[in-house]
Amino acid sequence: MAEKTTIARPYAKAAFQEAEADKDLPLWSDRLRAAATAVRDPRVHELLGNPSVSGEDLVQFVMGVSGPTLDEHGQNFFRMLAENHRLGYLPEISALFDEYKDEAESVIDVTVTSAAPIGNAQQQALAKALERKLKRTVRLHCATDSTLIGGAVLRAGDTVIDGSLLSRLNRIAFELTA
Repeated sequence: MAEKTTIARPYAKAAFQEAEADKDLPLWSDRLRAAATAVRDPRVHELLGNPSVSGEDLVQFVMGVSGPTLDEHGQNFFRMLAENHRLGYLPEISALFDEYKDEAESVIDVTVTSAAPIGNAQQQALAKALERKLKRTVRLHCATDSTLIGGAVLRAGDTVIDGSLLSRLNRIAFELTA
């Protein structure tokens, strides 16, 4: 998987730089996401390596799926991907593009896994506290996991804050047996 990301990275950076110059980050993100969804389809994925399907046909298909208002830069981007046999990397390109977009817009996704469901008021308070702490706009994603017993685990990028009761009990057990 790392190889696909390595190959996709320069394309994602190029797309991001173009979108940022055009001040069109949301539009490019939507187009790349739609094209990536199409490419993930097994029927389309088979066409990518098929020698009887021309690159131009694939480009026209991907551009048709990704949206009706692709400007010249977007069309050229998809043509370049087809010429370099990289249309199959669109899912990775789209994911990396969204990471660059979020970084530029100071947005971070935070996943909160709690032992019990979190109410709306608690979610809003937690999001505000995290925004102050992380100095970024927070998109909060909530999940429940009853095995945590109590408390919650927060994941924001590479940062993990584990305030679960399960984690505390595991630490106590380790200290008692060490």
